[in-house]
Amino acid sequence: MLPKPNRLRAGSDFNLITKTGARFSAPNLVLYANLAKTDQPKIGFIVNRSVGGSVARHLVTRKLRHNFAAHIPSLPNGLMIVVRVLKAQNDYTTEVSQLVEKTLLKFSTQNNKADK
Repeated sequence: MLPKPNRLRAGSDFNLITKTGARFSAPNLVLYANLAKTDQPKIGFIVNRSVGGSVARHLVTRKLRHNFAAHIPSLPNGLMIVVRVLKAQNDYTTEVSQLVEKTLLKFSTQNNKADK
């Protein structure tokens, strides 16, 4: 389960990240990421009605929260992530891992440039 302090909840944060953040795509997911001045990484989810009814959307969100909870320790502080679900799927584990890896590569190179 994704801890409550790591959940992104404010609509303004969702708008900011999806409009200005870096975008990473996979067949069933799109991940937007941006650095902010927060003490912990935060993750939010957008699951449209095209994925299914309310029960199906909440099931997808729970699965994604579980997948991202394992990656929280590796994420840098201040990283804010929004995940948009394009299609329902039984298992998102490999896509989540690939997207997190791409995100970490991008933001670790940005941090290295800022440190120099």
